Amino acid sequence: MRMIVKGGVWKNTEDEILKAAVMKYGENEWARISSLLVRKGVKQCKARWYQWLHPSIKKTEWTRQEDERLLHLAKLAPSQWSTIAPIVGRTPFQCLERYERLHDAACAKDGTYEAGDDPRKLLHGETDPNMESKPARPDPVDMDKDEIEMLSEARTRLANTRGKKAKRKAREKQLEEARMLASVQKRREMKATRIDYMRSKRKNKKIDYNAEILFEKRPPAGFYDVIDESSVVDQPKFPTTIEELEGQRRADKEVRLRRQDVARNKIAQRQDVPSTILKTNKMNDPETIRKRPNMNLPTPQIPDYEYRPKLKHARQADMRRNLRLGLSGLPQPKNEYLITVQHAPEDDEEPEEKMEEDMSDRIAREKAAVH
Repeated sequence: MRMIVKGGVWKNTEDEILKAAVMKYGENEWARISSLLVRKGVKQCKARWYQWLHPSIKKTEWTRQEDERLLHLAKLAPSQWSTIAPIVGRTPFQCLERYERLHDAACAKDGTYEAGDDPRKLLHGETDPNMESKPARPDPVDMDKDEIEMLSEARTRLANTRGKKAKRKAREKQLEEARMLASVQKRREMKATRIDYMRSKRKNKKIDYNAEILFEKRPPAGFYDVIDESSVVDQPKFPTTIEELEGQRRADKEVRLRRQDVARNKIAQRQDVPSTILKTNKMNDPETIRKRPNMNLPTPQIPDYEYRPKLKHARQADMRRNLRLGLSGLPQPKNEYLITVQHAPEDDEEPEEKMEEDMSDRIAREKAAVH
């Protein structure tokens, strides 16, 4: 079995896959991004992005001002390239590489310096530990089989915007529809050939908790009939709310009827617009609105100073009449005592008769005045 060692030189295909994966998954899902690259790990993908592929990385030639700033900061903070890099505007590896190159150029002026004795030079069989900061190698014409599979899988996964679950659901739905259409076609063909086809019901081996009681053991039948005991007794329904107890309130009923009238008027307006407009104009016409006239009563025929004594005599006569009627209904006494009622003089009865005559004359005069 071929063993794949993750690492090595970055190729143009891997760089393009890494760019597309970062565009889709962001700069935090490095485990998911590295799953698209067979020969690279999580740390290598992250280092490649932040040391070479990030859009903010400057890959132009170093200027004199940048070199002076780099040398000055290297003297203030030696070997602290992560601190120096954001100040200079380069990556830490670019700062280190530039500093070493400047140092080599300064040492080359010395006659005792030999370039072949440089310990940083890679020997035969050694790998460069900083492959993430080097340019990508162009793709060969005949790519390996695993690289072709990696490229096709990455293209498929990156083109999928709905996700694996949505694709699986759509595929299952399509299979279910195909299965249903096949079963319908089968039943139609069997019915056309006059073959009795009875669909067998599936036996549900699971327990239906809504239809049956779990682990139910019914008691054995007894000697007596208990059918009447199992009958459902109608429970009386008592009012439970204030609305049910007191009934519908008058205000709520008026509101409901008012809403019904408004809805009915809207329907009538939509169905019969001309008649509705005529009715509205008639109601708003000021000529149709009649004001009630004030009640004009005739002037009194009897003055107030004459009417009051007559009214007093009439009340006294009514009291005497009622007392006489009440005493006349009593039984006869059994002893020698007698109940006597003092009759009013004739003079007291004259005002009553006159009062009755005056009232009848007044009523007759008022009728004549009205007519």
